[in-house]
Amino acid sequence: MVAAPPASKLALRELTCRFGTVTAVDRATLALARGEFVSLLGPSGCGKTTTLRMIAGFLDPTEGTIELDGRVISAPARSLPPEKRGMSMIFQSYAIWPNMTVAENVGFGLEVRRLPRAEIRDKVDRILDVVRMRALRDRYPAELSGGQQQRVALARAIVVQPDVLLLDEPLSNLDANLRDEMRYEIRRLHDEFHITTVYVTHDQAEAMVTSDRIAVMNAGRIEQVDEPRALYARPRTRFVAGFIGRTNFLEADVRGDDVVFDGFAIPRARFADATALRGRVTFSLRPQSVHLHRHPPTPSDRAAVLPGRVVQRAYLGEHWDYAVRPKDGALQLRVTARPHEVFEVDESVWRGLRGRRKRLAGTRRRADVPHRGLSGRPRSATIHSGRDELGGVGGHVGAPRTDAEQNRGAPRFTRGATNWGGVGGHVGAPHFY
Repeated sequence: MVAAPPASKLALRELTCRFGTVTAVDRATLALARGEFVSLLGPSGCGKTTTLRMIAGFLDPTEGTIELDGRVISAPARSLPPEKRGMSMIFQSYAIWPNMTVAENVGFGLEVRRLPRAEIRDKVDRILDVVRMRALRDRYPAELSGGQQQRVALARAIVVQPDVLLLDEPLSNLDANLRDEMRYEIRRLHDEFHITTVYVTHDQAEAMVTSDRIAVMNAGRIEQVDEPRALYARPRTRFVAGFIGRTNFLEADVRGDDVVFDGFAIPRARFADATALRGRVTFSLRPQSVHLHRHPPTPSDRAAVLPGRVVQRAYLGEHWDYAVRPKDGALQLRVTARPHEVFEVDESVWRGLRGRRKRLAGTRRRADVPHRGLSGRPRSATIHSGRDELGGVGGHVGAPRTDAEQNRGAPRFTRGATNWGGVGGHVGAPHFY
């Protein structure tokens, strides 16, 4: 007997919001388990903040519903007011009252709930200990740094023990180093309190550090919902592949026994499930999955070695970023290399695709699908195809899935085309599935 899945804490069902002729959110379907941290990730204008505002009760949906613990709290005909939803929200500006001390800001929600003074003080002191701000309880916001103000906002939101915590790009006003620190602080607090959380951000690193799952949004729609690692390793649409991390998109034609790219070809037999490759296909190759060499490596049945030339480079401290062009083509690939792997501009290189289980994944052009994996360095470089640390390639040929199916974890394919995955280091024959 199969056990029934646990009920969702928060559920969006075919949620739609229109402003006149503009559809800001288009049939978004998403379910959060109790205590889950889910980020809405996407570029500006994708609908993520509008979705958050509907969850909070600041906007009514045009269509669809929002449920909390199985009870409808938002629908076109009726919506529960924000103050009755049992949710806390942190805005970009933190909304900390300048005329109140840290302790007064944090305790305000408890006072509204008319808790006894002794209980309020106890709860405030305990949460200030958690966010490491007790020593500053009597300071005013103007006397705090940006990170300290952020901690006050978090403490105030958590101390009332909300059913759901909503965060709208709360780190956008912080400098890079502090933003990096606060990502981990937010995750630490979530692991301690296990509050169901919806987090809006356009920063992929922020979403990947904090989240159990990420919902990637584009043009009002949820394109994919998955764990961070799966999003990177097995993107289901071309948009997701390009938005989560950097990648090279390569167009190719399947001609007889070869997959022909601009300037080079790879035998079709190198691809697992090669029969699925037909016509025009698109590959997504991650920059770190290609390896560059100054001299041509020893040929083998597990390596595809291609000559090229470095056309551009940039030193970024943790790695080199190279642009490499195949010898006989105009295609330019972005390749990353370790700091000691130094190649000059105009230097000839060999790019190698190799590994124990090469995974080149392709997809028909009409499908929004990527393939991962090239990483290279200038001079003599070879392209090594293969599986990287994060997984590799995914893919299927299939009929289009609904948003509801894809949000339940079912693969989603666009216009009936295939899904693809990626290439990574040290693997064998290209794999397509």
